[in-house]
Amino acid sequence: MPARNRLLPRGLSWPLTPTDIRSALAEEDGTSVPLDFGRTAREDGVLLTVEWVPQIRSNYGGGIHPTWWETYRIQVAPLPSARRAAARQALRTEALPALAAWIAAARAAPEGWRSVRHSRSWQLAGDGVVTWLDDGR
Repeated sequence: MPARNRLLPRGLSWPLTPTDIRSALAEEDGTSVPLDFGRTAREDGVLLTVEWVPQIRSNYGGGIHPTWWETYRIQVAPLPSARRAAARQALRTEALPALAAWIAAARAAPEGWRSVRHSRSWQLAGDGVVTWLDDGR
């Protein structure tokens, strides 16, 4: 993303681009999955998150528009610019293939799994190893 469109404070950068994510996903997923590029770094170090949003069957809706039901959302958090190159390489090598596999597995999941919200997050450990967490655990 060009700097003029980023709206990030100086010293922060996103470790991935929309092209990185879309090229890792199948053609049909690449343009249909909403991407959200955050504006502040997360304290827990999470850089990439995918979330399954189930259909909400109550009258209240939980504040989510019905067009988002039964969809995936991908969120990318910024990090200090000095760490961007190393994080990008590690995420492209390890996290993006895992992201595509998670989405494929979620699509084939049974109805019971699909009826509940799920997420997986990836972060970069101090030694450059990518670790992941399911459902924020």
